[in-house]
Amino acid sequence: MRLTGLHLLLTYKCTSECEHCFVWGSPRQSGVMNLDKLRVILQQARELDELEWIFFEGGEPFLYYPILLRGVQMATAMGFHVGIVSNAYWATTLADALIWLKPFAELIEDLTLSSDRYHYDESNHNLVINAVAAAGELRIPTGIIRVAQPEQTNAESTIGQPPSGESAVMYRGRASKRLAGRALRKPWKTFTTCLHEDLRDPGRAHLDPFGNLHICQGISIGNVFTLPLKEICENYYAEDHPICGPLLKGGPAALAKEFNLRPQETCADACQLCYETRLALRERFPNILLPDQMYAG
Repeated sequence: MRLTGLHLLLTYKCTSECEHCFVWGSPRQSGVMNLDKLRVILQQARELDELEWIFFEGGEPFLYYPILLRGVQMATAMGFHVGIVSNAYWATTLADALIWLKPFAELIEDLTLSSDRYHYDESNHNLVINAVAAAGELRIPTGIIRVAQPEQTNAESTIGQPPSGESAVMYRGRASKRLAGRALRKPWKTFTTCLHEDLRDPGRAHLDPFGNLHICQGISIGNVFTLPLKEICENYYAEDHPICGPLLKGGPAALAKEFNLRPQETCADACQLCYETRLALRERFPNILLPDQMYAG
């Protein structure tokens, strides 16, 4: 497996508790990547010849501002392109946003901001406006993630990186519990493919504060604190993975059938079926379907 992008979940903690969040981000979440672990991770990342991008995200990475800044500095010094994903809670005014972002000027090449009705109402929508304006003054490229409401059936499906417009909800994590009831539903046996991830060669993966490398959020293919990142990538063979193998053969429906599970008759999408099937399998695969934070534990 070759990685060109590594997304570091600096923390699971977040200022918000959005209904669509598939990592269960919340002010009550725990788990943060300390500086020593971050150094180890970046040193391992440097061993991957094709790795180009390091993204810092969460949760909300700006909650741990000194660690975020030092991590960005280290990754940039190693020659990586660096980006940050944030909800812009810190951009209370343009002047404030400039102070927060100025240390990152000439370091980061992408600032992706979440801006939709899950994050903000009209009273605090200016947070993202301030952040975009400040980034523009500092010549930091920006992008916006917008997730549609469940009733919006014309939203684009997310494949790899989010689309430029509104993306459809992926009903995993909190969304499977809070939003699936508002979506159009289909029989579970019809979900025979994974539409959002290339499980053989995804190009990018997420690494959490505990060292778990996620091929898809909540599905680990190894831990970098027990086996180096390069070896995890070299040893990964999707067909042999107990969760990814069935998903490749026939999507979440095949995963449920593989382990003789009986899902609810209808689901909002393949992600919901996959997520709820994995919930039922966690005791059987405790070293793969983890951590608890991904499953609201």
